[in-house]
Amino acid sequence: MLIPFLWMISTSLKEPAKIFVFPPEFIPSPVRFENYIEVLRTIPFHLFYFNSVYIAAVVTCGTIFFSSLAGYAFARIPFQGRNLVFLALLSTMMIPTEVTAIPMFLFMREIGWINTHMPLIVLPIFGAGGVFGVFVMRQFFLGIPKELEEAAMIDGCSRLRIYWRIMLPLAAPAVATLTIFTFLTSWNDFFDPLIFISDRKLMTLPLALSLFTDEAGTAWHHLMSASVMATVPLLIVFFFAQKQFIEGVAMTGLKE
Repeated sequence: MLIPFLWMISTSLKEPAKIFVFPPEFIPSPVRFENYIEVLRTIPFHLFYFNSVYIAAVVTCGTIFFSSLAGYAFARIPFQGRNLVFLALLSTMMIPTEVTAIPMFLFMREIGWINTHMPLIVLPIFGAGGVFGVFVMRQFFLGIPKELEEAAMIDGCSRLRIYWRIMLPLAAPAVATLTIFTFLTSWNDFFDPLIFISDRKLMTLPLALSLFTDEAGTAWHHLMSASVMATVPLLIVFFFAQKQFIEGVAMTGLKE
């Protein structure tokens, strides 16, 4: 599992002529840090980085908010057809993104959202990613004792206050799990930006990485340098949140 990452880091520090030598050299000689500087000079990497960070952050916050609200409703608030509606939501996760790509593109064009970041924000929050979040939060809320909620109702708490003051703080492991899943999915998304974005200034990192490939070939030393810089934040987020992440996976019913 680690070999692709080691090769990526090694290639990012190699001279172009030594990338595909045989046998492979995992320790670059000489070490060429200029590859990273050339990436920053070749493309507006900082702009692509900002686009990815802010889109992933908005999508993550929006998904957590709406999914936790819906998850609480499906877990705790009895209403007619609750299980049927929940099943209908889950069934939307079976539809591949490619099936709805053309209709969604036509719809976004009609409302004027083509070549904007709005499809990259709205669609993940209320699409399959949001449904997955509803499932995760519902499973966690079902495991919280009902006595806590009943005691709060006796004290006069409303549903919204119970959700905000009691249920959501208790759901911290599930929120951490959903945060990591959602952030990673949004950060690595290539398909949606490829469809809805054509302006270079609006590109995200996955789409910007394709700029290192053209008719003349692929600049592997630049591509790997940019990939390393794009991967580092994800590794940092996961290693800092791995304890809550593992706990959340175990408690939301995703563990086999």
